[in-house]
Amino acid sequence: MTLEATYCEDLFTYQKFETRNVTVGNIGIGGNNPIRIQSMTTTDTMDTMATVKESIRMIDAGCELVRITAPSKKEAENLANIKAELVKRGYSTPLVADIHFTPNAAEIAAGIVEKVRVNPGNYADKKKFEEIVYTEDAYQAELDRIRKRFTPLVLLCKQHGTAMRIGTNHGSLSDRILSKYGDTPHGMVESAMEFLRICRDNDYHEIVLSMKASNTLVMVEAYRLLVATMKKEGMNYPLHLGVTEAGDGEDGRIKSAVGIGTLLEDGIGDTIRVSLTEAPEAEAPVAERLANRYKNRTNHKAIPAQDLANFKPFDVSKRESTETNIIGGKISPRVMVSIKGELKPSSLFGCGYQYSVPLDKWNITDLAADFVYTGDGVPNFALPGTLSVVCNHKVWNNTLERVYPLLTFEEYQKETPKADYVFVSISDESIFSADALSFPNNVVLVMHTNNNHAMAALRAAFMRLHTLGVSNAVIVERNFENTPTDETQLYAATDFGGLLIDGYADGVWLKSKTVGLQQLTAWSFNILQATRSRISKTEYISCPSCGRTLFDLQETTAKIRTKTDHLKGLKIGIMGCIVNGPGEMADADYGYVGTGPGKITLYKEKEVVRKNIASEQAVDELIELIKEHGDWIEPK
Repeated sequence: MTLEATYCEDLFTYQKFETRNVTVGNIGIGGNNPIRIQSMTTTDTMDTMATVKESIRMIDAGCELVRITAPSKKEAENLANIKAELVKRGYSTPLVADIHFTPNAAEIAAGIVEKVRVNPGNYADKKKFEEIVYTEDAYQAELDRIRKRFTPLVLLCKQHGTAMRIGTNHGSLSDRILSKYGDTPHGMVESAMEFLRICRDNDYHEIVLSMKASNTLVMVEAYRLLVATMKKEGMNYPLHLGVTEAGDGEDGRIKSAVGIGTLLEDGIGDTIRVSLTEAPEAEAPVAERLANRYKNRTNHKAIPAQDLANFKPFDVSKRESTETNIIGGKISPRVMVSIKGELKPSSLFGCGYQYSVPLDKWNITDLAADFVYTGDGVPNFALPGTLSVVCNHKVWNNTLERVYPLLTFEEYQKETPKADYVFVSISDESIFSADALSFPNNVVLVMHTNNNHAMAALRAAFMRLHTLGVSNAVIVERNFENTPTDETQLYAATDFGGLLIDGYADGVWLKSKTVGLQQLTAWSFNILQATRSRISKTEYISCPSCGRTLFDLQETTAKIRTKTDHLKGLKIGIMGCIVNGPGEMADADYGYVGTGPGKITLYKEKEVVRKNIASEQAVDELIELIKEHGDWIEPK
């Protein structure tokens, strides 16, 4: 079996990656345990009562592990007081010490809490963005240095029965790793494997691994590669999933679901942390909704296995398709929505088109759908120039400009008209024959499934299209019927997101009876943005805050968003401290990073351009920096 196929137990039948059980206090992670939910406090660790109160709110919201930062020895020592107070109040939830630059703090914490998290990029290395050329002996000497630095913690964790998370972050890879492997998922995996091999050499196995990134494509590829690498070396350690710096609100939830959900679909993941720039108790309910979807997933309808020759999960490229009717080919994925009831100009308001009667003019927003499905309705007014209508074939009139017929597969077989859109249910396996799928190039397929394992079923259908040499453009339709709003948002992000990350789908069509048109349109665009498939607005790479944070992240993020949310396509990183800030700036156009109490450093990509700015002036300074580099546009 190829390395590409080994990251997932079965691409067509849901099966969880069987990991070893790791004991963390009174719970287990991995093995036959349920997917565990966790989050992280935002309080100052030295403020015992504030940290205890916040921890209780998190636990009551569903957290099964509480992570607390320990940036120095004194915070690590105070974990004992926090733990004692929680026990006194009747809470036995395991605590996790979050360590980055201070091995001595990790060693203290290992004797107090149930789990210690270390970041390989920060634990024994310092980041200066230096490119270093190593000889084989010089690189081995670096590994020997890391072994000497890391082994004491391994032995202490083994002595105390303390678990460990080896947590790689894309934003904090060491200069050593970057010099040898580049800023790549491969580098992320090797960063963790170096530490993991030291643990194994000391016969210590209470380990959980993570591969976090703010870029969902990098994050998914890194986890897949980690699983394949572990299996190749006979390992099966549990995996902690998370999209770091996901942001807040709708953006943060969708981005998290795209990354985490894509992996859960393939049976990867034993514990989840959804990183939102919000109060930490807001994270657990989102993680629970994501995890709960897989409790009965093994009961799904069978999916026929497909040829994997063209499936490249570690080197994804967009599926080649034929361009027709402003969709397919090299065009970014399109958004399709449904309009219910009588079709009139005001009907289009919810999908991004606002008509001014006095001016007789359309105002088209950045989140304007490309297609609307109108069922048996046809427009009797001039459409906005960027919009096309798809209606049922029986009411279609070929004299209408940018109005296209939709046929069921049965209608297509009976009729021989111009067929622009054909609705294909992949549950009907009889259609997946070479004869049935011999469509003219102008046909766009609208692909639907009612399989409970939807993402895998749709992925299999795309594989089948490739085997048959079918290159027609495809819109993927997902109908969540009466699914509650919160679940619809997360499940749609998972199903569409997984396909888009793998390079499939020329368009998305999200349907729901419980969610309004404006929301469905916005979610569709947000999913495309989260997968970097189509950029339609400013992207904020903002961390979720913790005890290291040097300013109010929620307030600052909101302030920056208010002043910059019209800068379509710009990526702005907002980091509370320097733990991941410098590295994450490599994936952002501009960065706003806390570097001291009330002090902010601004970045242009990974380069520091302004240091120690007073936080009161920092947002205005950020705007000036954007203007200086020619990326500023005055808001309308």
